[in-house]
Amino acid sequence: MVIRRVDPVSVGKIAGLLYALMGLIVGALFSLVAMAGASFGSGMGDGAPLAGMLFGVGAIIVLPIFYGVLGFVCTLIAAVLYNVVAGIGGGIRIDVEQG
Repeated sequence: MVIRRVDPVSVGKIAGLLYALMGLIVGALFSLVAMAGASFGSGMGDGAPLAGMLFGVGAIIVLPIFYGVLGFVCTLIAAVLYNVVAGIGGGIRIDVEQG
């Protein structure tokens, strides 16, 4: 079995969703760190806890969107380039066993 061509949009959609999921995980970690920093920085002034909480909530919203869009676009470009290179080089050979 040889993979000679992939559909760039379908590969990009799957990668975009995977990257969005990773962005959600990274955003949650950023949010936890920001919330902890906000609670520890509450003695520094009035704006520090609010800024930390806004950054934490923003990370959960912005990072999945950013990761998803960037993952989609980069994978779309990579899939198109794969199709060009596979047309020249013949594709990727995969040995499959049915059982």
